[in-house]
Amino acid sequence: MWALGFVSLLMDVSSELIHALLPVYLVTVLGTSMMTVGAIEGIAEATASITRVFSGALSDWLGRRKGLVILGYALAAITKPVFALATSVGWLVTARFVDRIGKGIRGAPRDALIADLSPPEMRGASFGLRQSLDTTGAFLGPLLAIGLMWTTSNDIPKVFWFAVIPATLAVLLVLGVREPTGPTQRQRIKAPLSRQELRRLGRRFRWLVAFAFVFTLARFSEAFLILKAEASGLALMLVPGVLVLMNLAYALAAYPAGILSDRSDRTDTLAVGLVLLLTADLVLAFSSSLTGVAAGILLWGLHMGFTQGVVASLVADTAPANLRGTAYGVINLIMGIALLAASLLAGVLWDWAGASGTFLTGAALALISLTGLMLVRRRIFA
Repeated sequence: MWALGFVSLLMDVSSELIHALLPVYLVTVLGTSMMTVGAIEGIAEATASITRVFSGALSDWLGRRKGLVILGYALAAITKPVFALATSVGWLVTARFVDRIGKGIRGAPRDALIADLSPPEMRGASFGLRQSLDTTGAFLGPLLAIGLMWTTSNDIPKVFWFAVIPATLAVLLVLGVREPTGPTQRQRIKAPLSRQELRRLGRRFRWLVAFAFVFTLARFSEAFLILKAEASGLALMLVPGVLVLMNLAYALAAYPAGILSDRSDRTDTLAVGLVLLLTADLVLAFSSSLTGVAAGILLWGLHMGFTQGVVASLVADTAPANLRGTAYGVINLIMGIALLAASLLAGVLWDWAGASGTFLTGAALALISLTGLMLVRRRIFA
């Protein structure tokens, strides 16, 4: 579990070092529109989510997960030099998509592997630990980007080269992860995506998927947090600090939130996360100062800590053990479709109504999600 956590940490250092600067690079250097940024981010994440369905099902069919996890991390590592070498939007978009395909290949099998390794009574803590380490990498990456932007005099392509190092280390570390070999893990599913097997996922899982779709509509790409901070006067060199702050809050909240969800109804923890998202959107909608924007970003990170690992734990709680890969793939596909719609909507609203319109819409969707959770909570956590 710790090894998988540190693999995630290293890969997130690499990915977030790039992601912290990519929106600004696209808009200020290559001249793309806000709507284009939203489309790129949404389609990239949707690509990862679609890939997860097939990689998760494949891991159930194989009865093994580690090989796909290694392949996904290796593919993501191979794309890192492309970001540094790219001279056009086309190359950057291609690298972003291939990187997300790698994420998609490893995502569902890795989550299923964590569920396989975790005792049921510590599932929330296990996913919280991985999320915490993963997110530690996600704030170390932008922090490193700030230092590198200073030392390279804002040379973004040169900064991108440094992302190659942690990505390579992540691939080397994941090779040492041991996969469980019990009878449940050896039991193969002949057709994981068949109607019969999908029906076996059960009603509780279907209610969870429905909630996850609506909830994901309420949160769009973190690229818009970066753009909000820049519009509020944040210096270019300090732009990666947005993700540092958000991910610091995320990392500090994820593990305690996971433990809390093990000791109580997990939907209570999700409700706290939705209240935090609603509050973050309102603060970001009405703040024009950097202090106010920082508070909104901090709240956004806390909401991530109280929701992401808990949703992953609920998947393990509701899905059969030998269909966990498929279950993680399905829910990530649905969430990816919702994230695509949310990011496209955010981009259109930003161009049409500005940042306030974007975040107020997010607040309305968060309120709808919270109301929906209260209505279906017993169907999910029966």
